Amino acid sequence: MKKSVSFYCLGLMLCVLNSCETHENPLAYQTDAHGRGQATIFVEDSYRPLFETSIYTFESQFPKASIKAMYLSEGQIIDGFFANKVKTVCISRDFTKKEKAFLKSRNVEVKSDLLAYDAVALIVHPSNKDTVVSVEQLKSWLSKDGAKWPNSGKPVKMVFDRVNSANFNFLVNLSEKKQLSSSVYALKSNEEVINYVKSNPNAMGFIGVNWISDQEDIEVMNFLDDIKVLYVSNKTGEQGFQPYAGTIWTREYPLHREMWLINKGRRAGLNTGFVIFMLGDKGQLLVQKSELVPAKAPVRLIQFTTN
Repeated sequence: MKKSVSFYCLGLMLCVLNSCETHENPLAYQTDAHGRGQATIFVEDSYRPLFETSIYTFESQFPKASIKAMYLSEGQIIDGFFANKVKTVCISRDFTKKEKAFLKSRNVEVKSDLLAYDAVALIVHPSNKDTVVSVEQLKSWLSKDGAKWPNSGKPVKMVFDRVNSANFNFLVNLSEKKQLSSSVYALKSNEEVINYVKSNPNAMGFIGVNWISDQEDIEVMNFLDDIKVLYVSNKTGEQGFQPYAGTIWTREYPLHREMWLINKGRRAGLNTGFVIFMLGDKGQLLVQKSELVPAKAPVRLIQFTTN
């Protein structure tokens, strides 16, 4: 009973506040709030499918809110944040201690939140006879010239979205080399990588798994029609895994990574409101429906056995 009264009082207060904004302060709607106003966010292109769905859902819930997302490389996003071009970003890592110390020296208050876990997926043409690749092989292919497919013996042409993207940074860290092999090529987006692999039988593409994870999305299904997702093992000869939510969560899929929301928007503003939405139940449900692993919601793994 006390709970009902509390909600009634809260509702009455909100009505009064809305009435005051409408009748007594006609300029109130020009100031953003958690569910009202305009905001721009920078998002790593690897996460475009999730954020397109999330922004659509958020704006449907809050009709007076407008979120504009710019899908860029991770390097561009970090540079933009430090140049004060944007208040909210989503990238594959948290800021380093050095980066945070720099912001603190400028009296910039930053809130970092782990949003989800995702992965880098390896895709090939359906005609490719190889089905599994090991992390050991990948490190060698990325760092040395002359990589060849084990079954066909043909040269491996490796493609990723663009330099300084989250995928590129992942490959550089994986290879442990500053200079990647001459067999590695940059395109312009995850979508371009998918389309390139569709028409090049010897290519292997590195993309954010979010681009192919949500199999309820029509565009994702169209992508999957003409590509094959490789299994990845830690060592040659070991069992490989594809990047599903379960294998990402258990770390059985080796090419897993994190997804971070970093915000310096004011606490009462729309940027913060959108971050709260993404970290809350509805946002985490959207993450789960995208077949990624939500960081703020419990994960239940179901194992099927066959007789």
